[in-house]
Amino acid sequence: MFKLNSLAALLVAGSLISAPALAQQGKPFATVNGQPISQSVFNAFLSEQKAQGAPDSDELKNAVKEELVRRELLAQEAKKKGLDKKADVQGQMDLARQAVLIRVFLADYVRSNPISDAQLKAEYDLIKSSLGSTEFKARHILVEKEEDAKAIVAKLDKGEKFAGLAKQSLDPGSKDKGGELDWSAPNAYVKPFADALPKLKKGEYTKVPVKTEFGYHVIQLDDSRPLNPPSFEQVKPQLQQRASQMQIEKLIKDLRDKAKVN
Repeated sequence: MFKLNSLAALLVAGSLISAPALAQQGKPFATVNGQPISQSVFNAFLSEQKAQGAPDSDELKNAVKEELVRRELLAQEAKKKGLDKKADVQGQMDLARQAVLIRVFLADYVRSNPISDAQLKAEYDLIKSSLGSTEFKARHILVEKEEDAKAIVAKLDKGEKFAGLAKQSLDPGSKDKGGELDWSAPNAYVKPFADALPKLKKGEYTKVPVKTEFGYHVIQLDDSRPLNPPSFEQVKPQLQQRASQMQIEKLIKDLRDKAKVN
């Protein structure tokens, strides 16, 4: 038995609100209590279901028709109660129509302004070069005051264990793991922290606390290894998505800069 997306989920997405607004457009494919539902609404809803993986079949078309009939019945009941005349409801309907129009416009814009593989490859090479050739496995202890960090260094010099001292760290993500951080390239950290890592040998810790915007760090290098970033083809979808987002952000900024807003 074919099952459409739940009505509740589609309500959240605004589909129920936007469909009645389009009901008068195009040739009717059905009428409910004399009220036509246009073929364009049917086609739009059918396309939406197919885009989400539903197989094109007579069962799907019958299910779509039944769902639109149910929606129309509910919309008619809402109108009988005058709910469509309420200002807040009209505002929600306007927002839903606007959201549909924006989504279609942005999809058309991205489609009409494709980002080439050469552009994506250039971005990939830039990111790859910024990562460097080595990644590090480090641990750290973060404290607020420099004198506290110096006291930690002194205790390490006397042979106290880094993991035990890390319990006083202000970093909640690593304090209970002995200060341990994941394998990362230096650019994953703020610059003073990143600059300190390549200067350490395996097992060494910073004799001078490293000051960042978060406080003072005592850093220990556990290990290092050659960095093997994923290939261009592996990350191409993410690069494409990121480039499209940046493209849209630039479009919106340009439109905003030119707009007259009182």
